[in-house]
Amino acid sequence: MAKHGKKYLEAAKQVDKNQAYDPKAAMELLKKVNYANFDATIEVAFNLNLDTKQADQQIRGAMVLPNGTGKTQRVVVFADGQQAKDAQAAGADFVGDDDLVDKITDGWLDFDVVVATPKMMAKVGRLGRILGPKGLMPNPKTGTVTMDVTKAVNDIKSGQVTYRADAQGLIHAPLGKVSFDVDQLVENFNALNDVVVKARPATVKGQYVNSVYLTSTFGPGIKVAVD
Repeated sequence: MAKHGKKYLEAAKQVDKNQAYDPKAAMELLKKVNYANFDATIEVAFNLNLDTKQADQQIRGAMVLPNGTGKTQRVVVFADGQQAKDAQAAGADFVGDDDLVDKITDGWLDFDVVVATPKMMAKVGRLGRILGPKGLMPNPKTGTVTMDVTKAVNDIKSGQVTYRADAQGLIHAPLGKVSFDVDQLVENFNALNDVVVKARPATVKGQYVNSVYLTSTFGPGIKVAVD
């Protein structure tokens, strides 16, 4: 069992493990018990009643949080011609073709998100062993394989988050920073919660959302009451 330091234990004492807090109260408490000496990230974890071995119970997508994530994403775009120009105009950090494939093959990974046009996926596919394990492979479901590179870059730069249920039916996603206003964090949470609830597969029987927890970097988890 992992051992926690004094600061964590002091923070955890202020959280009632038997209580499910409403989102606003949970965010207020998160900010109160945060002890990181930097602008910590606030994350949400949804525990869903899913059997992700079933193709129709796999949940994956992307959305732009109303108030962003507080993090500047470095975006790589694989494109050529006019779409390469569009990506550069939209603010992509790196735009290329074979040159980017070679650079990444040589070990360069100084970026957060990869976008590609459908035409480029044959080349990007050669990077699967590098990008795949890091969750960086472009995917149509998250809007990162697209003809509209302008929208993709704009969405990512505006605070887009991707979400995906893992083998245990858990979805983890960032909601912003401790420095955000409580109302901004609650708005971000509600927006993502609505998306996750609406993504409920028709084949799921009984309860869909088992539990929802919020946490900040290094901090204790806080259970959230959701409908």
